[in-house]
Amino acid sequence: MTETNSNTKIALIDDDRNILTSVSMALEAEGFDVKTYMDGEAALRGLDLNPVDLVVSDIKMPRMDGMEVLTNIREKSSVPLIFLTSKDDEIDQVLGLRMGADDYITKPFSQRLLVERIRAILRRNEMRAQKTETNDNSIVTTHGHLTLDEDRHLCLWKEKEVNLTVTEFLLVKALAVRPGHVKSRDSLMDIAYGDAIYVDDRTIDSHIKRIRKKFKQVDDEFDHIDTVYGIGYKYKE
Repeated sequence: MTETNSNTKIALIDDDRNILTSVSMALEAEGFDVKTYMDGEAALRGLDLNPVDLVVSDIKMPRMDGMEVLTNIREKSSVPLIFLTSKDDEIDQVLGLRMGADDYITKPFSQRLLVERIRAILRRNEMRAQKTETNDNSIVTTHGHLTLDEDRHLCLWKEKEVNLTVTEFLLVKALAVRPGHVKSRDSLMDIAYGDAIYVDDRTIDSHIKRIRKKFKQVDDEFDHIDTVYGIGYKYKE
């Protein structure tokens, strides 16, 4: 018996037909509904028509690479994304995480490992959905113009929605729940990624930069996340 069912939709993007075939068969055997795409452009068209619960994408592809796919997805959606990368592409791995990917797996990879990573991310989302179903009141954090509704994964600034990825949402919440208190980069890394994968300080800096940019898109005067040089970040009191 599997932990998931055919209602869980996954998009698999890779220009290697062998990988598409073998990985999609493995995921379907676990009960997932898999849509496959051989290039990024086709995937984006398909995702617009048929949204999914999670995306697995190669990074290096012709016509449109995985980074471009991620950038386009993040303009519209916070759907979880796992990158498939080559063994020596550490730069791509780090860059992908900074751009909003949720995880990465290095080729050649164990299909069992991929399934477990997918399950871990889906469990996190399922737990959030279960909280919404079992609680009359959402878990809401408010501070000034900021509202964070954890159960609905909703971030509002001055009543305007700010579209954050799961990682970005966790970072904003970590800072906003204790305004004025400094969070070190190490503590923010633990909050965002746990001990599942290693990321460096610059990855957190990149996330904060993207978060500030997203808030400024709805309010040019947003300046509520301060850098504490040499330590980390804090949310203004």
